[in-house]
Amino acid sequence: MTRPAPPPLTRRNLPLLLLHARESVFAHFRPILNAHGVTEQQWRIIRALLESGPLEPREIVGHCHISSPSLAGVLARMDDLGLVHRERLPHDQRRVMVSVTARSRTLARQMAPQIEATYQRIEAQLGADVIEGVYRTLDDLIARLGEQPADDE
Repeated sequence: MTRPAPPPLTRRNLPLLLLHARESVFAHFRPILNAHGVTEQQWRIIRALLESGPLEPREIVGHCHISSPSLAGVLARMDDLGLVHRERLPHDQRRVMVSVTARSRTLARQMAPQIEATYQRIEAQLGADVIEGVYRTLDDLIARLGEQPADDE
């Protein structure tokens, strides 16, 4: 029995390359998070809240690229750990505002020197021009492609 010929895929697998790049970079930061008992998702949420201020869960979904169902569980665990505070909005009890706690701020201050040192090591290894080029390229890619739905949706 003969197998059908594979489809003519002529381009490199960009989504897979971006995932590999993410892993290559994040492997340098993961030990810091692990040492401080924070998951990657928790850290993304803490960073987003520190940078943006309090956010509603739907805004966190957009900032952190965490699915809504996953986010509900992550926020509940973070609330239990004292990393975030969730408060219902007085004018609409269905809506919740999430903010960082003093514990998260302290955690971020403790982690900041290690995170900054990691950025410096990566920049020393790759060069400041390469890092700046990566930032520009990623910003441009995000700006041009955004989060457009697939053609078949």
